[in-house]
Amino acid sequence: MAHIDYFFSTLSPYAYLAGTRLEEAAAKHGASITYKPLDVVALFARTGGTPPKDRHPSRMELRAQELTRQSKKLGMPFNLKPAFWPTNGAPASYAIIAAQNAGGGDLGILAHAILRAVWAEEKDIAQDEVVRAALTEAGFDPSLADSGLLSGAETYAANLEEAASRGVFGAPFYVTDTDERFWGQDRIEDLELHLAGKI
Repeated sequence: MAHIDYFFSTLSPYAYLAGTRLEEAAAKHGASITYKPLDVVALFARTGGTPPKDRHPSRMELRAQELTRQSKKLGMPFNLKPAFWPTNGAPASYAIIAAQNAGGGDLGILAHAILRAVWAEEKDIAQDEVVRAALTEAGFDPSLADSGLLSGAETYAANLEEAASRGVFGAPFYVTDTDERFWGQDRIEDLELHLAGKI
């Protein structure tokens, strides 16, 4: 069975625009997924990237146009300048890690609920009640928001190290068990074609 390591940030607009298409592609082709939330700004520093706040205006202008176009193309509500961005994405990441360890719910729905809260619902994912609501929506025990914080922090840091060592430099980033790498929500179709043995 094919496997995908999914590296992403709970603050990434592109991870939000991925929706649940990764999960749909994996289900169609019998692939499993391991969710690996990480600090993407720290990853940029490690891999030659530039945080949005430090990018040249021309890059930021294109980013704004592209995000707006992609959201319309996908039919997804999107706020280019959300009220709570940037914020501390670590607590939500720890909750995803705890949920993955606990099982019993839908991790794709959880990740998307957290990203949707940022980019479409004007919610602060650093707030406990926002994370708890996402856990509940995805079928997990909301108390996972408060459990395993130390191990969550350790895994979150380990995900960053693993990403840097495996050629990951942005989010969302998909790495298969055969080390095929796909960067960006606009490459999910290519990932699916790879899973189907076509590319």
